Amino acid sequence: MSVLARTIAPSGPAPAEVQPPAHPEPPRLNLVTTRSGFDALEPAWNALFAGAGRDTHLFQTFNWLWHWANHFLPAHGQAGPELAIVTAEAAGRLVLVLPLVVERTGPLTVLGWMGDPVSQYGDALMEDRPDAAALLRAAFDLVITRTGADVVSLRRVRADAVVAPFLADIGAVVTGTQQAPFLDLASAVSFADYETRYSSGARRNRKRQRRRLAERGPLALVWHTHGAEAEALAAETFRLKRLWMQSRGLVSPTLADARTARFFADATRAETHPAGCHVVALSCAGKPAALEIGVRCKGRSAIHVITYDLAFEKTAAGALLMEDSIRRAADDGLAVFDLLAPGDGYKLEWADDAVAVHDWAMARSRAGRLYVDLYLKRMRPALKRGVEALPIGVRRALAQRLCRQADA
Repeated sequence: MSVLARTIAPSGPAPAEVQPPAHPEPPRLNLVTTRSGFDALEPAWNALFAGAGRDTHLFQTFNWLWHWANHFLPAHGQAGPELAIVTAEAAGRLVLVLPLVVERTGPLTVLGWMGDPVSQYGDALMEDRPDAAALLRAAFDLVITRTGADVVSLRRVRADAVVAPFLADIGAVVTGTQQAPFLDLASAVSFADYETRYSSGARRNRKRQRRRLAERGPLALVWHTHGAEAEALAAETFRLKRLWMQSRGLVSPTLADARTARFFADATRAETHPAGCHVVALSCAGKPAALEIGVRCKGRSAIHVITYDLAFEKTAAGALLMEDSIRRAADDGLAVFDLLAPGDGYKLEWADDAVAVHDWAMARSRAGRLYVDLYLKRMRPALKRGVEALPIGVRRALAQRLCRQADA
C-alpha cells in the first residue's frame, strides 16, 4: 500500500463488488532515483505539463530538466546530486511530479530542487485536485523517509507556486527572499501602446542612444532558437558576462561554473528536446554589442542572462537590447515578460510589478536544525555580505579566479 493510500484513503465499509467504487483509488506514489527512470517519464510528464503546467513552470518542463541532467548529474562513482523525483499516478495517468534531488553536504543529507542552480523557479507539477495538500504531504513524507534527509532546502519558490502554501503549513521557514520583477504585456494591445507608460524623456533618451550606437555601424537584431549559431552566441554570452563580472568585481559561482555555460549552449542549440530557450544579439557593424539568453513557456518570456561587450559600455547597448526583446515578446503575443530575481534597480525601472521569491528550509534532524539555523539563516547571508564588502580589487581577483577555474 502506498504512503498516500495510508494517509488519505477513504474510511467506511467497502462497496459491494458488483458496484463501482464509491471513491476513486488514491494516487499511487513512486520515487524515481535513476536516469533511466527519469527518461521513461517523458511522455507522461509532457502530458501532465500540457494540462496542469503554468507559465511560471518554465523550469519544470521535462526538456529543461533533461538538459540539466545531461550536465549536472555526476558520472558514476562521482559525488553530486542524485535524483529523488516523486511521482503520483491515478486512473492511469501522471497527476504529480515533485522534481527533487538529494545530495550530501558534509555529514548532512539535503533535499533540493532538480534543476538547481540554473532553474530560477522551483515548484511541483500537479493536477488541480481536492486532495492536493494531502498528496503533497504524502509525496514529501515518502521522499524524506526514503532518502533519510536531514534538511529540505528549496530555493527560489515563487509566492504563487503550487508548493508555497504547503511549505508554510508544514512549518518550513523562509531563509531568504528576493523579488522577481515582470512586465504585464497583456495589459496593452501593442508594444507601442505599452511603452507609453514610460516617461517621454526615457523614450526619447533610448531613441537618442540607438542613433548614437548606429553611428558606429549598422544595427541588426539576430534571434536564434536552435542550431550552431545559437550555440555559438550562447557561448559568447557567457564569455562576455564573465568579463563584465570581472570588471565589476562580482562573484557568481553559478555563472562561473563551466557546466552552466555548457547547459545553455546545448539547450539553445537543441534540435531535439527543445527547452524553450532563445539567444538574441543586438549587433553593431556585424559584432554582438549585447546578448541575451531567454526562456519562453506558455505565454511567458524570461530573460535568464543578459550582458554586453565592454567595448560598447557607454552606448547603453544592454538597455537597447532589453527594449528590443520586450518589443519582440509583445509582437509575438506573449502575456508576461519576466525579468527574474533578483529585483535589481535597472529591472524595476522596466517592470510593472514584482513577485516575491522565497528560499524555504525545513530541518528533519538535530544536525539539520543546526544547518538551517546557523548556516542558511545566518552564515550564508553574512558570507555574501562579507564578499560584497571586500575592496573592489580583491573582488575582481576572486571573480577572475572563479572564471579561470571554469575555463580550466
